Amino acid sequence: MDMRTQTSPHRLGDDSRTLPIADGPELRAALEAANLQTLLMVYVHLTHDESMLETFKVHIHPPYTNPDYQIPQDCIEDLREKLLYVLTTPGAARPGDPPLDLMKKMMSVGVGEPVEDEFIPMVMEQAGFQRTAPRKEKPGRTPPPPGFKVLVIGAGLTGLLASIELERAGYDHVVIEKNEEVGGTWWKNRYPGVGVDTPSHFYSYSFEISPEWNHYHPHGADMREYFRSVADKYDLRRNIRFQTKVHSLEYDEKDAVWNVTVEDLKSGKRDVIRANAVFNAFGTADRWSLPDIKGIDSYKGIITHSAGYDETIDLKGKRVAVIGTGASSAQIVATIASEVSELAVFMRTKHWMINNPEVTKEVPEAVKWALRHIPHYKEWFRFRVFWFAADGLYPNVVKDPSYPEDGIAVSALNEGMRQYALSHMRHKLAGRPDLMEKLTPDFPIFSKRIVMDAGWYDALVMPHVTLEDSPITEITPTGIRTANGREYEVDVIICATGFRHGKLVKDLKITGREGHDLAVDWADEEERAYMGTTIPGYPNYFMSVGPNAGPNHAGGLNIVSEAQVHYMIECLDHMLASGARTIEPTQEAFVRHNRRIDDRMKHMIWTHPKSKSYYQNSKGRPVGPWPFRLVDMWNEMRGPVREDFRVE
Repeated sequence: MDMRTQTSPHRLGDDSRTLPIADGPELRAALEAANLQTLLMVYVHLTHDESMLETFKVHIHPPYTNPDYQIPQDCIEDLREKLLYVLTTPGAARPGDPPLDLMKKMMSVGVGEPVEDEFIPMVMEQAGFQRTAPRKEKPGRTPPPPGFKVLVIGAGLTGLLASIELERAGYDHVVIEKNEEVGGTWWKNRYPGVGVDTPSHFYSYSFEISPEWNHYHPHGADMREYFRSVADKYDLRRNIRFQTKVHSLEYDEKDAVWNVTVEDLKSGKRDVIRANAVFNAFGTADRWSLPDIKGIDSYKGIITHSAGYDETIDLKGKRVAVIGTGASSAQIVATIASEVSELAVFMRTKHWMINNPEVTKEVPEAVKWALRHIPHYKEWFRFRVFWFAADGLYPNVVKDPSYPEDGIAVSALNEGMRQYALSHMRHKLAGRPDLMEKLTPDFPIFSKRIVMDAGWYDALVMPHVTLEDSPITEITPTGIRTANGREYEVDVIICATGFRHGKLVKDLKITGREGHDLAVDWADEEERAYMGTTIPGYPNYFMSVGPNAGPNHAGGLNIVSEAQVHYMIECLDHMLASGARTIEPTQEAFVRHNRRIDDRMKHMIWTHPKSKSYYQNSKGRPVGPWPFRLVDMWNEMRGPVREDFRVE
């Protein structure tokens, strides 16, 4: 079946959760299945009853400190009984949200560790408790003048968000999208088992929390439908030019506008759009090509890349080769192993594999019911998922100076995570010392992207599956030849060989003021920006997840996107309020920011001598990761530091 025709719409912005709720089997099943800590938060939110927090706080611990601890059953039953009464009895719930001090106390008790004050504003937004009013309704604000236009490149996670927020701020805008539908990489990627490492109930917009996720970690189809539902709700397609490609951006100093050359991919016709500001919202995970392997053009069978996978390929009973052992490969291999006759996996590099039981787990219908109907459940559930998928992971990537510079771990916590991963590997590969030897990495865990085990190890121990670590020397007309002299005859080759992350703006030609050319300014792989968003010499040009803005210690691309879109609009608002036409960072601010990045990076795992991944450029400089916490980025991007910008 063509996945493009499947629909499973997400219920967005449906605030039909009213009290009282009729007592019945669905409500009782939801209370039995729902997360207990989240139910506690709901009860206190509805009653403001702090005594229940005192009862539970000695029993709630972070999941990684005491995973086997069981909350006493009498406490559990008491909570469910009291919450059932509040939900079903008219007038039992107190009106209004709890005061902020109580909310802060609830957060700390709910996750079993302190939630410090610096996190509260970000948490209130990211959990969906607060959202600022549309900026265009702000009294005294200088509105965008008639004819002022913003051009957004890409209609994926960040581009759709930009469209929503620009509309709320009153900015006329157009979105250029090369695909035929919204979703970006999640529209294009359709390989077997495609999914997301970040938990479903976190990997979404803070203001559009969907209760309809089918899995605790979303599959590709779930992501496609989420973004399509967002586009439907906000009527975003009216501002999108689909199947259109941006070729170049050229700044016109006289008129203070960008001349953006675009091509209609259906007709081949090119035209120029004049825009006062540009937001480059495309990511790096859409630039792929088949690997440069001798003889690849001679292969007579089916060859495909994971990022351009053809869903019509029938793998049943076929002899299949998968090149690569990263995240995409792990998902593909786990998914197809049981249906192919032979499977050869060609390993180029090793990866740390983490056991997360929820990565393949379906969300029970009773939990979906709770998310849909129990007031505040979805917000508190998102808070809990967010807390443990974000900055709680940051200590894993910070070097302890007492550890050897070239050791196998960078701290005691990092070593503990390494042992956790090794324990899982030993359990899954018991009796296969050959696989243990091939798969055990010699670099610190988290120094490059970790991979979730969604059946990868189980697939590799199957008798018809071979893991080959000898390098590929040639692709022949009938298969693959390796350096050890072995030849594999296969019917299908799947290249799970990743993306070309090296150039953050792809082959897009960008010419700024006074002769600035981004290809020259970023020559020799010196890709740098101010706050990963703006660059001196390129007025009114903004980018998402630019140099050193990647949330590589945690799941949090959606947080970065929301922060950067907010920052772009704050910058434009500041510019217009100043009566100016352009805004860009000063060279001094740019240099200072990047010196700060480099100084901090010395203390991070990504400068470990054994750390080699797409996080770094070919010289070894980490160009991808943000070396601070997500909360630091969020707080720093509330608005521009005025003295850091040239406003004219």
